Amino acid sequence: MGKEKRKNIEKNISKKQIVKDVMREDIIEGRNAVIEALKSDRTVEQILVAKGEMKGSINVVLGLAKEKGIVVKNVEKAKLDDMSLTASHQGVIAKVTPYNYFEVKDIIDYAKSKDEKPFIIILDEIEDPHNFGSIIRTAEVCGAHGIIIPKRKNVGVTPTVYKTSAGATEHMRIAKVTNINSTIDELKELGLWVYGADMSGEVCYNVDFSGAVALVIGSEGRGISKLTKEKCDVLIKIPMVGKITSLNASVAGGMLMYEVLKQKLK
Repeated sequence: MGKEKRKNIEKNISKKQIVKDVMREDIIEGRNAVIEALKSDRTVEQILVAKGEMKGSINVVLGLAKEKGIVVKNVEKAKLDDMSLTASHQGVIAKVTPYNYFEVKDIIDYAKSKDEKPFIIILDEIEDPHNFGSIIRTAEVCGAHGIIIPKRKNVGVTPTVYKTSAGATEHMRIAKVTNINSTIDELKELGLWVYGADMSGEVCYNVDFSGAVALVIGSEGRGISKLTKEKCDVLIKIPMVGKITSLNASVAGGMLMYEVLKQKLK
């Protein structure tokens, strides 16, 4: 088989995998991700473990499942391979009820319960599940109170997202909204300042993030949409001195989130 033909086949397989992943939110793969699900209030219906997988952290999975009375089935590894959407199940897959999305009000109320000024991440059409998972993981460790995503043109909490987040999804309030721009207006009325990541903005290190913050991160290729950009109070950027003029959405989002955290810890 020629190299070009092989590349096309691999590309098509990759596209099918992404489409398949976007459509499923009822399984969790990988040892750490399954452990976090078992530690949380998530409804785990069943655990599937590859036969012979009895070493290391798989015993933690089995112990937690036993404590909660969750059925564990030993299956052939080939079955897990067939079910897997991440190609890295590590010998264990949990069947779960789909992620229960929150409301924006839940995120605001959570910030109030902690007596903290709201810190919210808004994603504008993030379609790559790996980027979304990484953003969730960083948002959780940076103390964000929640993430808002649009119902359309944004990946949901899929197995790949869950696994990439290393289980942080279980500790993050994620809300799906019909209209991002209307939601931004609502947040402004509640006193939040909306900061949009854009290369035309001010250097992020010169911006005051000490108040209530909503940070908008745009899609991988297009950035923030024109109308959403106009809704932002301030556009901010990460200074770059190399020859590459853009960063991966999750990397850029992570750097901005840590700047917000740094200022809030002063």
